[in-house]
Amino acid sequence: MKPREFKDLTFDLFAKVANSFASPKRLEIIDLLSQGERDVDSLSKETNMNFANTSRHLQILKSANIVKIRKDGVRVFYSLSNDEVIQCWKNLRTLTEKTASEIREVSRLFFEERDSLEAIGIEGLKERLEKDEVTLIDVRPNEEFQQGHLPKAVSFPLVELRSNISALNSHKEIVAYCRGPYCVLAAEAVKLLKEKGFNITLFKEDINSWRAQGLPVQT
Repeated sequence: MKPREFKDLTFDLFAKVANSFASPKRLEIIDLLSQGERDVDSLSKETNMNFANTSRHLQILKSANIVKIRKDGVRVFYSLSNDEVIQCWKNLRTLTEKTASEIREVSRLFFEERDSLEAIGIEGLKERLEKDEVTLIDVRPNEEFQQGHLPKAVSFPLVELRSNISALNSHKEIVAYCRGPYCVLAAEAVKLLKEKGFNITLFKEDINSWRAQGLPVQT
């Protein structure tokens, strides 16, 4: 193989992987799969796409080895092929935050509209959990909670939260989390519970950031 052929081939493969990220909906699918495996129906509902479009995006991701499949009878489940995909997705977010002022402005406006939500990081949450100072609620769908959640977390999916508010201790600080800084579920939960008079804080990281620090997760 000649040097030019080698470079053309390798850069073509790099471009194929990069192209698999070059779609807002595929990025959303990657974000969802970073929380655990899903089938096409579930991904379609979460991304607000029809079955055919979701399948098409998944096939592009599969052809680039970004996702892998597991069959259970007639159902097909998709998951990310390795942890490097999660890291690449996080690096892309970090790069965008540093190079695109628009995303910083959009994020600022979104959180300001929700009463300047107070947020804590990993060390702050870890300390409060160790002292048993907070009730930690996971507002992701229960299927994501079952595949892995933060220690001591209780499952309160956002779609069920309003009808289950009475189960929360109004005299203890509550911390809500979901899929990370660009997931709106926890922000909406904080807004709802603040309106009901709860002392609630937002944890803007997710289970992958927690795991990356060498901290344990539960299933």
